[in-house]
Amino acid sequence: MDIAALREANPDHWMKAAAIRALTLDAVAAANSGHSGMPIGMADVATVLYQNHLNFDPKAPDWADRDRFILSAGHGSMLLYSLMYLTGYEDITLQEIKDFRQWGAKTAGHPEYGHARGIETTTGPLGQGIANSVGFAIAEEIQRATWGKNIVNHFTYVIAGDGCLMEGVSQEALSLAGMQELSHLIVFWDNNNITIDGTVDIADKTNQPQRFAASGWHVLEIDGHDPKAIDAAIIEAKKDPRPSMIACKTHIALGHAAQDTSKGHGALTDAQQMADAKAAYGWTTGPFEVPADIKKGWEDMATRGQAAHADWQARFDKLSGTKQAEFKRQYAGEAPAKLSAVIRAFKKQTTEGAPKMATRKSSEKTLEVINAIMPETIGGSADLTGSNNTKTADMGVFHPTNRKGRYVYYGVREHGMAAAMNGMALHGGAKPYGGTFMCFTDYARGSMRLSALMGVPVTYVMTHDSIGLGEDGPTHQPVEHLAMMRATPNTNVFRPADTVETAEAWEMALTSQSTPHVLCLSRQNLPTVRTSHKTKNLSAQGGYVLAEAENKRKAIIMASGSEVEVALAAKDLLEAEGIGARVVSMPCMELFAQQDESYRKRVLPAGPVRVAVEAGVQQGWDQWLLGERGNHKKAAFVGMTGFGASAPAETLFEKFGITAADVAKAVKDLL
Repeated sequence: MDIAALREANPDHWMKAAAIRALTLDAVAAANSGHSGMPIGMADVATVLYQNHLNFDPKAPDWADRDRFILSAGHGSMLLYSLMYLTGYEDITLQEIKDFRQWGAKTAGHPEYGHARGIETTTGPLGQGIANSVGFAIAEEIQRATWGKNIVNHFTYVIAGDGCLMEGVSQEALSLAGMQELSHLIVFWDNNNITIDGTVDIADKTNQPQRFAASGWHVLEIDGHDPKAIDAAIIEAKKDPRPSMIACKTHIALGHAAQDTSKGHGALTDAQQMADAKAAYGWTTGPFEVPADIKKGWEDMATRGQAAHADWQARFDKLSGTKQAEFKRQYAGEAPAKLSAVIRAFKKQTTEGAPKMATRKSSEKTLEVINAIMPETIGGSADLTGSNNTKTADMGVFHPTNRKGRYVYYGVREHGMAAAMNGMALHGGAKPYGGTFMCFTDYARGSMRLSALMGVPVTYVMTHDSIGLGEDGPTHQPVEHLAMMRATPNTNVFRPADTVETAEAWEMALTSQSTPHVLCLSRQNLPTVRTSHKTKNLSAQGGYVLAEAENKRKAIIMASGSEVEVALAAKDLLEAEGIGARVVSMPCMELFAQQDESYRKRVLPAGPVRVAVEAGVQQGWDQWLLGERGNHKKAAFVGMTGFGASAPAETLFEKFGITAADVAKAVKDLL
């Protein structure tokens, strides 16, 4: 690659791009860790995108109608940080660049949502960014159709690398995007043919342009270092009715001794090689020094977006006060004021009717009243709509022929669904939820973890939550999944016992601002156990006394979900023998742990023996069985110790010893 020729052909562009390259080299060297090669290789693409196309306002990073830029290849984070510093984002100062990868810095090793305004999503786990982008684009399509293109009309741009495209979630994402014809989604593929282990061909020979084209994408192939070709490709992509993939042939670590090698992927810190690379770039200033004229040139790029922002604001101000307030409410992630009243009325109706139904059906009944008052909800299922009960009649199906539809058929793409829902929540103005069988949280796990890490309030509707699903057998019967999800920080795992608790769980999920919720719902019918109406959301306490002992209290039986019914039946058996037993429903351990210690002690006093019953593994229950200090002496768990089997649910509960008689026996053995 003739660096001198590139410099001479487009000197102004070249020096702007060189600023990214120089800052990247300096920051990675100062940290003595990081990834230099990708930011250096993709600097030309990023420069053209920001100078000629991206509508952004550094003074208002959260402007609703901004274009979104997602760095899916998050290891190249210095590309994003350089862009933010150069264009004037207040959160990314020069000191932040100097503190790259250090304690307390906003410039973490990989871009982290919430650290600095302007970082659209957390990336680093490869493939997540491109999969998030599908959700960003879906949210934009729905809102453009709903609010009109004068209010919502923007693009989502993504830089993805070879690693992103090798990850399986990328296939789920790109095939969904192609089918949905998401025309405002543009992906730049950093086609540099290098991974950590060596050249791409030691592990993969996929023809990526053909792969995207086969999935319904508009595909262009260009020289990723030619600014005119880059600009022309973006112009063409923006006009096409399909999502676009622009394959950018680039050189990793361009102009450095490590160019086009796997060494170029990582940290380039050799002082002489850095000096030689900067000399090749024509960069003559000291470390972290950007000449004033170049910095001004970058800051001037924001003027287009700032003008677009001002124009948008003028259009927005012409909306009625009611519409403005509604738009702002949705983008603030706030539930409508009447949600609590609607939930209370539904709970009262349920308590009076005392239906016996599966909590997956309870969830559908709750959604019928929620979706009617929350136009920002976007539902979906991974090809299990009829089993997850996630679709309500008023939503309409999102499709190229119906952009106002709020229900997405995700197909058998659990991971892609979860990642897309993260994207919708991050886009703003959307409250996404999606369903699959609970055992397939295994497939969605990578994105569910990022929901928690980023603090985005996505709701996961996980049905068929135990051996109670019956004949489908152990492949579909989750036993360890509750423990796995409960072990994840910043995740509220709800396993409601009946329709009332299900409604309360939904209220918590939809009023959350920073925590994802997992609703673990039964296939089998469950009785209404909340037979006395309470306006208060008892499930918000995580655990509460459902039934008090009639005889002298000698035992506390704790349970969640379908096993609350078992606990109540065990209480009846014990009371008949004069053994007083309190039943504690524990729909959400995480929220119970957040209650005052005095409340927790009232619910779980020290004296009585304790038994927990749940059709899953024991892990997670010991804190409440053994006491928070581990000094409670008499406790037992009734549940699963291995995988399930294929048989009717009633048979399985009997064979695995999860019955009222088994629970009563566990209590008596302790006594």
